Amino acid sequence: MVDVVVCHYHEIGLKGKNRDFFERKLVENIKKAVAPEFFEWVKKFPGRIVISLTEKGSKNLPKIKKSLNYVFGISYFAFALSCSPQVSEIKKSALGFIKIKKGKTFKIETKRSNKKFPYSSQKINEIVGEYVLKHLKGKKVKLENPKITCFIEILPKIAFLYTEKIKGLGGLPVTTAGKVVSLLSGGIDSPVASFLLQKRGAKVVFVHFHAYPYTNKASIEKAKEIVEILNKYQFGSKLYLVPFAEIQKEILLKTQAKFRVILYRRAMFKIAQFIAKKENAKGLVSGESLGQVASQTLENILAIDEAVSLPVFRPLVGMNKEEIINLAKEIGTYDISILPHEDCCARFIPKHPETKADLKKIKQEEKKFNLRNLIQKTQKRVEIVVFK
Repeated sequence: MVDVVVCHYHEIGLKGKNRDFFERKLVENIKKAVAPEFFEWVKKFPGRIVISLTEKGSKNLPKIKKSLNYVFGISYFAFALSCSPQVSEIKKSALGFIKIKKGKTFKIETKRSNKKFPYSSQKINEIVGEYVLKHLKGKKVKLENPKITCFIEILPKIAFLYTEKIKGLGGLPVTTAGKVVSLLSGGIDSPVASFLLQKRGAKVVFVHFHAYPYTNKASIEKAKEIVEILNKYQFGSKLYLVPFAEIQKEILLKTQAKFRVILYRRAMFKIAQFIAKKENAKGLVSGESLGQVASQTLENILAIDEAVSLPVFRPLVGMNKEEIINLAKEIGTYDISILPHEDCCARFIPKHPETKADLKKIKQEEKKFNLRNLIQKTQKRVEIVVFK
């Protein structure tokens, strides 16, 4: 009975002259998400995107639902029946839909994109409701909290009917905001930060700093598993695996202990910026939340950001740990993030790290080792993993 999926958006509808660009990107991403054997075409209609299902697609609605749950830009979607925008056809379609649904109470809810249609939305509700009551004796109209709501959308050349709205991810289609590079630690925070940038339309390139062979490969494997999950939201990813132990060693041997974490982060950001320029990315992403740990004070963040010229996005800055954990569970990264691993920064973290860094002192400490030379050597040993 279901032959189309009607996908509604919210934020895209506010884009004015750029709306067409966002709609086209959403169409492209839907085509990437849904298996090609499940649809005949995906097209823009006024205020919505419509997927025409094949016979195989109509029989695999749970798989299509799962796929669309990874597509940013969709406010909600519905498995629907299409018909001619004629009252007689709409009445028959509504009757068929309501007949197979469990529940004795129903209501009709109509929206008209076609304002030239001869009846108002309220009048259509009355006509269709009366028709259903006449042919289904066991059903009753109930306008407040009915068991069944039959939604009718009338467009100039077609009408859609459905009984369930499935919540989507919202946000903006991935790639509409350009590209960013995310520093992926393997912990709870950075995957969530990456997800939130994806939700704002950014394509994310991932960078993971590790201390192998001085540690085991646990953090590397975790990073790969996390990117596997986040890749479902953007249909193609890169993970840069950066050996960081030699840089850490130099910082450990030649600088004051309390400055180590800030110097580590500055080095990481410099390397991430190099990768960003290579990838033509316009910003960096970090999972820091203000005041969560010693290195995440305003003074320390300022000292770290000074190391790079690209903007650094911190979408978790105002969130507490519980909020971050809840979101990590929603997107599916939490269970991987909490697996034990040897974090490259945690290996040499001082007992009393600096909480209010003085940028002049940090730069003086940085002069004690040749960071540029270390970064150049490190870049030659970077491994790139591609996710399709």
